[in-house]
Amino acid sequence: MLQETIDRLRFLKPDDIYIATNEQYIDIVKRQTKGKVPSGNIIVEPSLQDTAPCIGLAATYIAKKHPHEVMSVIYADHLIVDKKEFQEKLKIAEKVAKKDKTLNIIEVKAKFPNVHLGYVKIGKPMKEVNGTEIYAFEGFTEKPTLAVAKKFLESFKYLWNTGLYVWEVDTILKAYKKFLPKTHKNLETIKDAIGTPKEKATIEKYYPLCDKISVDYGIMEKVDPGQVRIIPADLGWSDVGTWEFLLAELPRDKKNNLIKGKHIGIDSKGSLIYGDGQKLIATIGIEDLVIVDTEDALLVCKKDQSQDVKKVVEKMKKSQFNHLL
Repeated sequence: MLQETIDRLRFLKPDDIYIATNEQYIDIVKRQTKGKVPSGNIIVEPSLQDTAPCIGLAATYIAKKHPHEVMSVIYADHLIVDKKEFQEKLKIAEKVAKKDKTLNIIEVKAKFPNVHLGYVKIGKPMKEVNGTEIYAFEGFTEKPTLAVAKKFLESFKYLWNTGLYVWEVDTILKAYKKFLPKTHKNLETIKDAIGTPKEKATIEKYYPLCDKISVDYGIMEKVDPGQVRIIPADLGWSDVGTWEFLLAELPRDKKNNLIKGKHIGIDSKGSLIYGDGQKLIATIGIEDLVIVDTEDALLVCKKDQSQDVKKVVEKMKKSQFNHLL
C-alpha cells in the first residue's frame, strides 16, 4: 500500500514527496521506496506520538526548505481507486489553500452507516473552483453510534472524514502555535537543528516531549470552523484499517471468501482466512468470520468486530503474553 500511495503521486517530482514513519520501519520503507523517494525525504519519528506531532514534524521539515509551500497529508493505509479524481482534487485544494489561507479537507460521500470512521458536517457552498463546489465546515463527529451514523446518512449533510488535509505549511504551523504551544515550541527547536550535525539528537530529545494527540483532536476540533473548507470527491476511497475492510476491498472467491495460505473448507462463506502457509486451516460451517493464523498467535473473531483487535492488544500489554507484541 505504501508503493500504491507513491505511485498515485507520480505527477509530483520525487523530491516533493516526504514520508514520515517510526524509526522501527526505516529499513522496510527504504526498501519499498528505493529509487522513488530520496532517502533524505524520509522523516524519522523516534517515538509514537499520534498524528498531530507526526504531521507537525513533517510540516516543520517542509517549512525549513519551503516556508510558504502547500503540503498534503496522505495516509499510506488508505485505498484510493480513482487516481485522476484524486489528482484533480489535490490541485483544487492547493489553489484554495494558497488563495484563502484555509485548512482544507478532501472528503468522500458516506455510503453506509459506518461506525468505525469519523464524519464531517458540510455547511453552505462557499465558491466553485474548476467545476467543484467548495463547502463550509460545520464540525467533526468521531466514530458515532450506529443509530447516529444512520441519521447522518439520511440527512445527506455528512461526509466520511478521510483525513486528506491540504494547507500551507505556515498556516498549519500557526495553528500548532495557538492550540498546541508545547508541541510547537519543540518543533521550532527541531527546525533550528535540521541540516546540522545536531539534527538526529535534537529530534530524539524534543520530539517525545510533544503532546501525544491526534491532529483532529489537537488542531481541527479547535480551529475556527470558518478557517476550514471541505472539498467533496468521489475517490473510490477506503480506510483499510480493519480485516473487515480488507475483505471488502480485495478479490474474493465464489463463496465470498478471501483466502491466503493453506485452506480446506466445507460450507464456509463470507470469511477472511489468512495463514502464514505453515499449517493447514480447515473450516466447517462458518460464515462472516476473520481467522488469522501466524507463527505465534491465532485470531478468530466475527467480521464486524475485527476493529476490536485494538482491545485485544491493550489486554495483551497487561498480560503474560506482552512479549508477543
